[in-house]
Amino acid sequence: MPRYRLTIEYDGGPFAGWQRQDSAPSVQGALEDAIEKFSAQRITVTGAGRTDAGVHALGQVAHFDLEKDFSPDKVRDALNHFLRPDAVVVLEAAIAPGDFHARFSATGRRYLFRILNRRAPPALETGKVWHVQVPLDTEAMHAAAQQLLGQHDFTTFRAAECQAQSPVKTLDRLDVSRRADEIYIEASARSFLHHQVRSFVGSLKLVGEGKWSAGDLKAALEARDRSRCGPVSPPDGLYLVKVDY
Repeated sequence: MPRYRLTIEYDGGPFAGWQRQDSAPSVQGALEDAIEKFSAQRITVTGAGRTDAGVHALGQVAHFDLEKDFSPDKVRDALNHFLRPDAVVVLEAAIAPGDFHARFSATGRRYLFRILNRRAPPALETGKVWHVQVPLDTEAMHAAAQQLLGQHDFTTFRAAECQAQSPVKTLDRLDVSRRADEIYIEASARSFLHHQVRSFVGSLKLVGEGKWSAGDLKAALEARDRSRCGPVSPPDGLYLVKVDY
């Protein structure tokens, strides 16, 4: 029974998130429906991360098993055919070792958050960026973000419904940079808590506005208190960029 590994790109806007749901469209559900149409098997697809409603992916990874052998190219092309018109594309399909697990074999995850920082709203990127009209100090945001690097108890930046066993995570990278009218916030870690990146972004926005200092951000982290987090950003600008193995 071959195990297939997929690299997937999707627009999270039309979906209620990665995870299959009975009453709403999901990325996992769209993939499982497409697999059934070409293979006549109803299987479960396991993803590297359960992205929320509205969160996009440039390099989500998933695996599944089939009873029959198909070439990876056939799997990729058949899935892309049956996924239409859903905003989900299989970039690559490959045969994986039998012990490969999209979630548990991962050694790192990389996220990007895009802020459109200008007065005028987006015409072409609606739903793909967080539009912030107030000018933001990118250098102050980046300097403050470095307070969060390393291993910490991230309870302040953890959603109340987070199912992780521990709030302790190790953040490897949190960089803030400006590219013309866009601000890129890039985060890397082995794994993240629910809403952790969006919580970071919302708090860093307060720094960019001059409402918080780097010390305020550090104090919020050390408080280990969810009520000390800044407003959580919307999902629109968040992308799962890559999963490392």
